[in-house]
Amino acid sequence: MQTYNDIYLDARKRLKAEGVEAFAPEARLIVSAAAGKTVEQLTRDLNLYVSADFSERVESYIARRLAGEPVAYITGEWEFYGMMLNVTPDVLIPRTDTEVLVDKAIEMLRGREENTRVLDLCCGSGCIGLAVAENVRNSRVILVDKSLKALRVARSNVLKNNLTRSVTCIDADACAPPPVLLGSFDMLLCNPPYIPSEDILGLDPSVRDYEPVEALDGGPDGLDFYPAVTRYWRAVLRDRGCLMFEVGIGQAAAVKQILEDAGFAGVQVFQDTLGIDRVVAGIHIAGGENNG
Repeated sequence: MQTYNDIYLDARKRLKAEGVEAFAPEARLIVSAAAGKTVEQLTRDLNLYVSADFSERVESYIARRLAGEPVAYITGEWEFYGMMLNVTPDVLIPRTDTEVLVDKAIEMLRGREENTRVLDLCCGSGCIGLAVAENVRNSRVILVDKSLKALRVARSNVLKNNLTRSVTCIDADACAPPPVLLGSFDMLLCNPPYIPSEDILGLDPSVRDYEPVEALDGGPDGLDFYPAVTRYWRAVLRDRGCLMFEVGIGQAAAVKQILEDAGFAGVQVFQDTLGIDRVVAGIHIAGGENNG
């Protein structure tokens, strides 16, 4: 009979042989998911024997991974900002790139009065808003997406992370005026679709063939969402509230100009861990809108 460790070592070997870069952590995730255990529980139980059914389940997971499916969709979970989140093909897999948006949001919200209100627009899995809710004491976060399937995932993550007291989900279109009676916010965070349409076919197959295209496609130049969100949703920002976007490679200057043209003050650009301009943020000054 084989142990969990035998199965893990075999999975690791096969993934490595097929050129999977993160073969060791992915093997752990796959075997853990097949066993219905956390990685920590798997480590504890490595010397226990497994059933034939379990071996077959791992085999099916490995086959899916080697066919190109992202490991996050196989396991149904992914870690972001220290939180374990449910993910399905209805939402993008949270990226490390996006953590800089959360970092800057938390940094800017420190020292503010309690009961801060934050809106996460185009929320997908809810990763951004949930990370803020987890790390900003007494914040109130609204997760917004037009995809009802994505909102189901987001709601499951609110429950998974015990944040029902501070996080609410609503459906709305980022490219249309916000719902009435939504209230006002100290911060609006948005990671919209920003891949230029013609670049979609050139994406890595693990992204192009598995992740939701509507969460990737930002129009001809990738910038469709930024002026729309700035135009329609700045109305929900309180005086000196902050609008903060994640942007794609090479888009920061254009998005900075969009915010400045709309009357936002102190517009800044922040880089991710690779030195890429990744976040653009500006301060809303009541009465300073440029509606030209």
